[in-house]
Amino acid sequence: MKDLEAGPADTRTRSITGKRMLHALAAASLLGVAGCAGTAPSPGSEPAGEGASSAPASSAAPEAPASAEPTEAAPAASDQAYEDGDFTQVGSYVSPGGTEEIGVTLTLEKDVVTAVTTEPMPSNPTAKLYQERFSGGIQEEIVGKKLDELKVDKVAGSSLTSGGFAEATDRIKSEAKL
Repeated sequence: MKDLEAGPADTRTRSITGKRMLHALAAASLLGVAGCAGTAPSPGSEPAGEGASSAPASSAAPEAPASAEPTEAAPAASDQAYEDGDFTQVGSYVSPGGTEEIGVTLTLEKDVVTAVTTEPMPSNPTAKLYQERFSGGIQEEIVGKKLDELKVDKVAGSSLTSGGFAEATDRIKSEAKL
């Protein structure tokens, strides 16, 4: 009976020890991949692997390519489609009173709109009213959204102004494109 009881305990101990070793190797690997560990810590992780057996030599080989991966991961940041910063453009649209324009400034950070300001440029009092309404409501519609996902139809009762906004946004996309 004691042998049967010792068997599962030994298995659990081995399992826990094996899990701890895997956790240690995973942590060392993550540090290497994250670039937090320079050349010196990478050899430091090899001795931790040496405690396992001769397998660390093969583990050490994957770690070298893993540290090459952050260089490849850096281009992952270049998956970003647009430059960060402030971009201003003017868009136009046709209203019953004629062609109108509205100025749009977007602040982009990692392709996300973090701020918006509009500059009404009306040619008549009705256009002024609608552009001001649009300007008062646009921020809550787009801030926090990705630039490529912006779809603005009607804001605060102003539907035509969104056409000028869309044109200005398309120009900003062209200007900010990486």
